[in-house]
Amino acid sequence: MTSRLISSLSTILKLIVYYLSNSLWKFVFLSMENLNIKKATIADLDQLQQIGKQTFFETFAFGNTEENMKTYLEEGFSVAKLTTELNDNNTEIYFATLDNKVIGYLKINFGQSQTELKDDKALEIERIYVLKNFQGKSVGQLLYDKAIQIALNKNADYVWLGVWEENPRAIKFYKKNGFVEFDKHVFKLGNAEQTDLMMKLKLRNSE
Repeated sequence: MTSRLISSLSTILKLIVYYLSNSLWKFVFLSMENLNIKKATIADLDQLQQIGKQTFFETFAFGNTEENMKTYLEEGFSVAKLTTELNDNNTEIYFATLDNKVIGYLKINFGQSQTELKDDKALEIERIYVLKNFQGKSVGQLLYDKAIQIALNKNADYVWLGVWEENPRAIKFYKKNGFVEFDKHVFKLGNAEQTDLMMKLKLRNSE
């Protein structure tokens, strides 16, 4: 009986060690105090390219061809393009870091750097992406809250964004935060044309 008990306890201990060694379970047990939001600079270009490619692939690879994904990842996250974005005064990029590891990021645009509306009284959330293993842990919400805080500080009338119509998780997230659909536009991924829902959150009445 004693030997069986010891064997069972040993098995349980091994399972605990296994789960704690997994990054997802590490996150569950770590205090949120270890999660930080920091602004990215040109010195972070390599990290931005890495997190950008990985999160985009995790989000969209299932619904797109390998060739189209390869083309977009090479062009959309090239060193030249990311350098331009990091040096743009009307674009800001923020990392979500956990123990100095980048696990997600936010990209926002103002004024003429917005991808479509170009409204000086608006802020565009172009990207909020979180590594798959850290989704559902409020990382995306913290990045979103950062964007709204900046929009309010800039006295923006509204925040807008585009989200792929076949990304129900993201659509649900933005609807939960008060966004409503107001239009659609075409997003090119390689040679594929996809439909994005354009969504808006009104922050205050415009004068």
